[in-house]
Amino acid sequence: MQHKYTVRRYVLFAFALFVNTLGIAYITKAMLGTSPITSVTYVASMFTPLTMGQWTIILNLLFILLELPLMTRKELKADWLTFSLQVPITVFFGTCIDFSMFLLSWLAPATYVSQILNLLVGCVILAVGIALEVKADAALMVGEYLVRAISRRFRKDFGYVKLGFDSTLVALACILSFCFIGGLHGVREGTVIAALVVGPIVHFVTPYYRFIDPWLGYGITPRPQAAPPAAPHKVITIAREFGSGGHLLGEMLARNLGIKLYDKEFIHLAAERSGIDEAYVARNEQSIPSFWLKCIMADGSETPRERRLSPDDALFVAESTIIRELAEKEPCVIVGRLADFILRDSPHTLKVFCHTAREDALRRCVEEYGIPAGKAEAETLRINRNRATHYEYYTGTKWGDPHHYDLTVNTGSLGLETACRLVEELYRSQP
Repeated sequence: MQHKYTVRRYVLFAFALFVNTLGIAYITKAMLGTSPITSVTYVASMFTPLTMGQWTIILNLLFILLELPLMTRKELKADWLTFSLQVPITVFFGTCIDFSMFLLSWLAPATYVSQILNLLVGCVILAVGIALEVKADAALMVGEYLVRAISRRFRKDFGYVKLGFDSTLVALACILSFCFIGGLHGVREGTVIAALVVGPIVHFVTPYYRFIDPWLGYGITPRPQAAPPAAPHKVITIAREFGSGGHLLGEMLARNLGIKLYDKEFIHLAAERSGIDEAYVARNEQSIPSFWLKCIMADGSETPRERRLSPDDALFVAESTIIRELAEKEPCVIVGRLADFILRDSPHTLKVFCHTAREDALRRCVEEYGIPAGKAEAETLRINRNRATHYEYYTGTKWGDPHHYDLTVNTGSLGLETACRLVEELYRSQP
């Protein structure tokens, strides 16, 4: 059974590589510059008899050789299969690039508008292919493997190493173009556009591939023949708009029900678990410093997130583990931290979303949170935007969508006492 799913993943991976090359060919044929990952090979093909695909094979084989001194003998032995697969993948990828360029040999946009349109079509196709490649999770492209080896060797964040690697390729392409062609060719505004938009598109399309999961065998694992686990504890998760009083509601519920509340305690727990400084956790645990930049560095990559954890990703993983452990340990109230999503499959989790009118949120910000009146509205908008992008980045679903919660309460019109009573009654009525 497992062999069947493995074969399927490799088939999907091969198809994804072909889709990638089709996207690269569209971008290249738009004549506004090629994608960053093929910038060097495209420029080299312009002043040599070799094709872009052939140069891709040569350059990637050189990258494979460069990986060797960056890896320890133990790492190479443990990852020998993935390392070895880079050679046939490189040959296949380079061949597909030339084949895709042949398929699109008829494409010659005559106007700048048509060039832009073809460029955007190529970006979408490339993003679709990358998302499929991540879903297959069967192997690594050479560029991704090299970046991973560099980030491990020098203990640097994968995303920033990937960004530096792509920038280096573009810079090298520019140097080759000036030296051998006498001007800037192959690197234009299309290269920049592709670098900026492919990652966010990958992030957008990835959730739509969940229908493939059963076909790939994800989530299908044999159940061990062991004693059934103890019944899980009842947990209340509270997601909230800033200024809606979600923390106060959590305090009231914990006090009335005689259970623990976890909110700010997560800062210390997550820092301890992840090894990240508490100050960093306090600043970034429920937000993404740059949503666009993370999409460019992370989801524009062909590597699944668990293989390239940034500090933000490591923090998410640490808090997810803590939340599951708390739910297994004792009944409790958990405020924020994507707990509703992390515990979404637990029938004993009561998921609550708190919201309120703008005027009520601003009043609470000024009177209870001590925020100056002139800054309250901007601060509310900023924090809610951060919470929404953080939630949507890690869950692929919309923050505040009532379909994800058992109860949504307007703490402004109902009041915290009434909201607390409603949640409390619902909690006590659960088996």
